[in-house]
Amino acid sequence: MEPGTVRIAVDLLGGDDAPAVVVDGALRAFGADPDLRLLLVGPAEVADGLIAMLRPADRDRVAVRPVREAVAMTGEPAALVRSDSTIRAAVAAVTEGAADAVVSAGSTGATVTAAVLGFGRWSGVRRPALVATLPALAGPVALLDVGGSLEARPATLAWHAVLGAAFAAVAYGMSEPRVGLLSIGTEPGKGDRARRAADPVIADQALPAAGRYVGLVEGYDVTLGARADVVVTDGFTGNVLLKGIEGAYAMAGGPPASGGAPRAAALLGVAGAVVVCHGAARGEDVASGIALAAHLHRRRAIAAVSTLLAELTGANRITDTEVTA
Repeated sequence: MEPGTVRIAVDLLGGDDAPAVVVDGALRAFGADPDLRLLLVGPAEVADGLIAMLRPADRDRVAVRPVREAVAMTGEPAALVRSDSTIRAAVAAVTEGAADAVVSAGSTGATVTAAVLGFGRWSGVRRPALVATLPALAGPVALLDVGGSLEARPATLAWHAVLGAAFAAVAYGMSEPRVGLLSIGTEPGKGDRARRAADPVIADQALPAAGRYVGLVEGYDVTLGARADVVVTDGFTGNVLLKGIEGAYAMAGGPPASGGAPRAAALLGVAGAVVVCHGAARGEDVASGIALAAHLHRRRAIAAVSTLLAELTGANRITDTEVTA
C-alpha cells in the first residue's frame, strides 16, 4: 500500500443493498488504511451510525455531506441534471477540493453522467470507459470497456486500446503492455463488422508506453493472461464477460490467489478519479473499490494517463470520433 493521505467521497446510497453494505465496506477500508480519510455522502443518520462504530480517536478522519436523494438503479441518468443526488454531491466534493476521488456502487449510467457533467471529458474522448482489473493466472489483465458505453464502434474499440495501454503502464507499472482485441477467434477476419474494422486500425496506431498490439484474442485469454495484458471490447460484451467470470469464480470456490474478484472498475476519460463498484457489491467489494480509488489518487494515475494520451495524440491524432463503422 502506497503511503499518503487520501480523501475518498463515498456514495452511501449507491448499490442494491445500500446503505448497509456501503457502511460495511467503508469500515473495512477505514480499518485497513491508516492514511485514509472518508467523506460520507448520504443521510446524516447513516453517516452518524458509521462514525459511532469508530474509536473516538479515529472519528476526525471522517466528514459528512448530508444528502438524502439517490438515483435509482433503474432510473434515468438524466435525472442527475435536476436532482441533488448522492453521486452528484460526491463528484461536486472533488471539484470543490473536499475529496480526492469518488466511489459509488450505484447506477453506472448515473455515475458516468455525473462524472462527465462534473469533471468534463478528456480531449478526444466522446464516451468514457470503465476498466476492470482481473486476476489472471499470468498476472493482472485490464479489461475495458465493462459498462461505460454499450457501443461497439470501431473508433471506440481503437480508443479503448489506447486507454488500456496507458492505464496498464500507470496503474500496474507495465512497460510495453500487450493489447488484444476480444473476438471469437484469433485469425484475422474473425468477429463482427466492428471487430473486423477495428483490428487494422489498432494495428496501425501507436500505443502509449511502447504498447504493442497482439491482435485478436479469445475469452479464455482474459483469465489466463498469457497473451495480453490489456483486452479491449465494447461495454456490453465486457460487462457480460465480467459477470460471467465472477460466476465462474464462485463455482470454483473463489478467484485465483493472485487477486480478488474484479467488482470495482476505474472510469477513464474524465478529469477526475472515479471508481464504480458492482451494484450487487458486498462489503469487501466496496472496501476494494475504496482501496482502488486511493491507489489511483496516490499514483496520480488519472493525470498520468491523461498526460500519456496527450503526448500520443499530439503525434498520432487518434480519437474515438475519427473512425466510423
